[in-house]
Amino acid sequence: MRHYDCIILGAGAAGLMCAGFTAARGAKVLIIDHAKAAGEKIRISGGGRCNFTNLYAGPENFISANPHFAKSALARYTQWDFIDLMARHGIAWHEKTLGQLFCDDSARQVVRMLLDEAASAELLLQTSAQTIAKAETGFAVTLSDGRAVLCDTLVVATGGKSIPKMGATGFGYQVAEQFGHRVLETRPALVPLTFGDRFAGLSGTALPARVSANGTAFDEAVLFTHRGLSGPAILQISSYWREGDGIVLNILPDTDPFQALRELRARAGARSIQTMLAELIPARLAAYLCDDWGLAGNLADYSDARLRDLAGQMAAWVLTPAGSEGYRTAEVTLGGVDTDGLNARTMESKTVPGLYFIGEVVDVTGWLGGFNFQWAWSSAHAAGTAIASRR
Repeated sequence: MRHYDCIILGAGAAGLMCAGFTAARGAKVLIIDHAKAAGEKIRISGGGRCNFTNLYAGPENFISANPHFAKSALARYTQWDFIDLMARHGIAWHEKTLGQLFCDDSARQVVRMLLDEAASAELLLQTSAQTIAKAETGFAVTLSDGRAVLCDTLVVATGGKSIPKMGATGFGYQVAEQFGHRVLETRPALVPLTFGDRFAGLSGTALPARVSANGTAFDEAVLFTHRGLSGPAILQISSYWREGDGIVLNILPDTDPFQALRELRARAGARSIQTMLAELIPARLAAYLCDDWGLAGNLADYSDARLRDLAGQMAAWVLTPAGSEGYRTAEVTLGGVDTDGLNARTMESKTVPGLYFIGEVVDVTGWLGGFNFQWAWSSAHAAGTAIASRR
C-alpha cells in the first residue's frame, strides 16, 4: 500500500496552494480531485482574469461564527505575500475598484503558477476518495480507481456547494462529520436575489446604490435582471440576508434626495415628475417607480411635504426578495466546518491529529472582491507550513 506524507482532497485554490507549501520541504504529497482539470474555479473567476486578492484584505472582510478565527492565518500570509509570489512568476496584474486585483492576461496563469509551485506533488484528476478511515499512524484512503493509500496527514480542501455544474459537492462536510466535527448551516452567498418577474421590464438597468440588510450596508452598483436583482451591492448583501427579510435600497446614496428634488422643481417644475426623476436615476427606473409608487403630474404639483415623502422612499426603498439564485450561481458557500474544532494557527483538527480543513469548506466566508481567494491562500499556508514542519 503506497504511503504519502500528506494527501490533499481538492485541487482548487486552497488545495494547490497547500501542496506547494507542503511539498516545498520535501514532503511526499498526493493531490486528488474528481474534476478533469485542476483549478477550474480559478480559471473562470473574475471573468477569466481571476480577482486573486484585495489590497485591503483583513479580518473585517470575512464572515464567520467566530470573527477572530481568520486573524492568525491572514496575518501570517497576507495579500502582499501572494503579490510577491505573482511577481516571482512574472504575472502582471492591475487594480480595478476597491482594491480588487486581477491578472492582466488570464486566470490560467494563476493555475499554472500553483501547479508549478506544487510540481513535486503527485496530482490525480478524475479521482475521488471513496472511503477514509483513521489508521494507526494516519489515514487510510480508498480511491475511486480501486487503489488504497496511506498518509500521515489529510487535508480537506474540497470547497463548498457553490456552482455544482463545476463539480462542487458537500463532500468535505461529510468528511468533517465522519470525524466528529460540527458543520454549521450552509447557504449560498455572493448570489443574486430573486423577485419573480417583478423587475423583468427593467432588465439590464444599473445604478449606484446603498443596499442594507440586518445592520450591514454596501455602496456599489445594483443591476436589475429578468429574475430580480444582482450587481456587486446585491451579491455582497446576500451574505447577510435571510429568507423572509427585507433589504433596503438607497437609490441616491451620494445625494440629498429632498434637496435634489427641490432644485429640480425650482428649475423645471412644469415638467412631469417622471421626466425630472430621470435626471436623477435611469429613465426606465423612473418610469417604473412612478407607476409603482403612484407618482403622476408635474413636479410643481408636489409640495415640500410630498417631496420629503418621495425622498424618503428613494433613500429607503424596502424590498423583500422571494429567494436567491441558489448554489447554481453563488460564488461561495456561507457556513461550513465549525472553527471551534480547528486550531486557528494550523487549521488542524483539535480532536483528530493530522486532519486539516482549509479554504471554503471552513466557516470563513469573504466579501466579494478577492477576499475568498485570499482566505484560500492564507489558510493553505497555515496548514501547509504546519504539515511541512512535522517532518
